Amino acid sequence: MADFATLEELKARLDWTLDADEERIAASALEDASDLARTYAGREWPDATSAPRLVRTLVLKACKRHMNNPSGYTQSRAGDETLAWSDDQGENAGTVYFTRDEQDMLAEIGGKKRGLWSAEISAWNSRSRPMAAGMVPVTQPAPDAAPFPYFADEVEPW
Repeated sequence: MADFATLEELKARLDWTLDADEERIAASALEDASDLARTYAGREWPDATSAPRLVRTLVLKACKRHMNNPSGYTQSRAGDETLAWSDDQGENAGTVYFTRDEQDMLAEIGGKKRGLWSAEISAWNSRSRPMAAGMVPVTQPAPDAAPFPYFADEVEPW
């Protein structure tokens, strides 16, 4: 599988020139981020060019975030100066990761819709009652009562 972004595209987003070791780390980060993007999207695109552009953008964001702090440091000190990073990623610090919002975007791009779903549940060995779509079952006043419409008709809503 091809990565969703190239090393040259990642280099263009960084503020410094990569040395040989950093290029190796960046290439690995692109591969990891592309694999994670496929996992969160739940979809395999035949090649990187067939994936939506937003997938490439999210992969580059995750890789840039990783390249800015590949070791996951939370604080660095040199003489009188101290530099601190947020540790809100916890165990993900120092790894290629997608934020929760990015994970949700990838899932939506892949066709996974979030929301409330329902499924009919019945007791073991019981007979399920077939029900017409848009109808509510009625058991009162008699067990054989006809279901009534859940929605109003299209001519006169509610």
